Amino acid sequence: MRQRRLMNQINVVPYIDVMLVLLIIFMVAAPMLPTATVDLPSVARANQAAVPPLEINIRSASSITLRDRNAADGGSDKPVPRDELVQRLKDAQAQNPEQGVVIAANKNIRYDEVMQVMDLLQRGNIRKVGLLVRQADN
Repeated sequence: MRQRRLMNQINVVPYIDVMLVLLIIFMVAAPMLPTATVDLPSVARANQAAVPPLEINIRSASSITLRDRNAADGGSDKPVPRDELVQRLKDAQAQNPEQGVVIAANKNIRYDEVMQVMDLLQRGNIRKVGLLVRQADN
């Protein structure tokens, strides 16, 4: 009797058939899927703050000033102790709820000082807090 030789090749024809059927299904189903649109904001449509924000300037660990650009004096920096800062901001936001607060710091100030002021504002329930960013000189 003659011995059969083992076939050591894989028959890929059934796999190709399945893949072609799947390809046809996806080609038919793809136009039926709803398309999503993303509405990205543009620079021209960016909302400008209606009311200039209050500006907290951190010059050193013990020196904090507050600038209100809506004030009658044109927004000069006024030194504020840390324990009075939250109350002054609450008073200003009570008069104008849309007014935000931005924190500016000297580049030599440790990041920890900025975080302490942010934590103080958060514990005082001050809304609309942000960081002031200045553009780099080229």
